[in-house]
Amino acid sequence: MHEMSLAEGILQIVEEAARQQGFTRVREVRLEIGELAGVEVDALRFCLDSVLHGTLAEGARVEIEHTPGEAWCMLCGTTVPIRAFYDPCPRCGGHQLQPSGGTQMRVKDLLVE
Repeated sequence: MHEMSLAEGILQIVEEAARQQGFTRVREVRLEIGELAGVEVDALRFCLDSVLHGTLAEGARVEIEHTPGEAWCMLCGTTVPIRAFYDPCPRCGGHQLQPSGGTQMRVKDLLVE
């Protein structure tokens, strides 16, 4: 399950931010996860509960914002919404799509003390 390594990476980001900025407690972690990022959100929440236990972010609320998937259709010459990598273009039905949005996952911000 790669969500465990994602959770560990999130903790590393939080701990590094704490070292740089001098805060001692994290109340909320806001994540941005794209629809095409390949992240199982429920599994990530479960892993975060385990990974954050005993850290400065223990008990922190995890807020997740979802970003839609988008792709550039080479046949239509336009950006279109997609829900999966191999979806056809909703405008022309073509499969020559280049993903252009919704593939990322990032720590958007932290609410700290």
